[in-house]
Amino acid sequence: MGWRVITKKGVNLSEIIPGSHVGNIQDYHRHRYKQGIPEGVKDLPPGVALPLESNLAYMNGISFTKGCYIGQELTARTHHVGVIRKRLLPVQFPAPLPTDSIPEGADIVTESGKSAGKFRFGGGELGIALLRLANVNEALYLNSGGDKVKLTARIPEWWPKTASK
Repeated sequence: MGWRVITKKGVNLSEIIPGSHVGNIQDYHRHRYKQGIPEGVKDLPPGVALPLESNLAYMNGISFTKGCYIGQELTARTHHVGVIRKRLLPVQFPAPLPTDSIPEGADIVTESGKSAGKFRFGGGELGIALLRLANVNEALYLNSGGDKVKLTARIPEWWPKTASK
C-alpha cells in the first residue's frame, strides 16, 4: 500500500524515502481499490462484513493465537476447517460510474442472471465487491436501477498464492 509519512511542514519526502512522490486522497483511494483493500464503513458495513471474507487475515488483521473478541470462535473455526467462498475483490467498470447512482449493496450477477455477490463501494471506474470466488472469471454485471453494467473482477497479486484455489 505504499508509505504514509507524518513529518514537519516543508520536509522533502524524497530525502526520507528515495523515489517517493506525494499523492492526494483520490490517488490513495484509486490505489486501494486496485489492490482490493477495504477501509471504513462503506467497504466494511457493520454487522454485515465478516473478517475472513474481508481479507483481514491476509492483512494480518486477525490473530488466531490470542483473543478475546466478538466472533472469535466462528472466525477461528472457519479459518481452520472451513472454506471461504466469498471475498472482497477489486472490480473495474469499462467507464467511470457516478458512485451516488449505485445503491449500497447492489447485486452483481452472472450473464445468466445468477447472483454472484454485492457491490460495496468505489469511485470512478474502480471499486470493491464481495464476490463468490467461483464467479471471478465469468462475465459479471452490476444491477444498477434496472440497468446492467458490465464489470470485471480479479484476484489481487498480493494475496497468498494458495488463496485463490
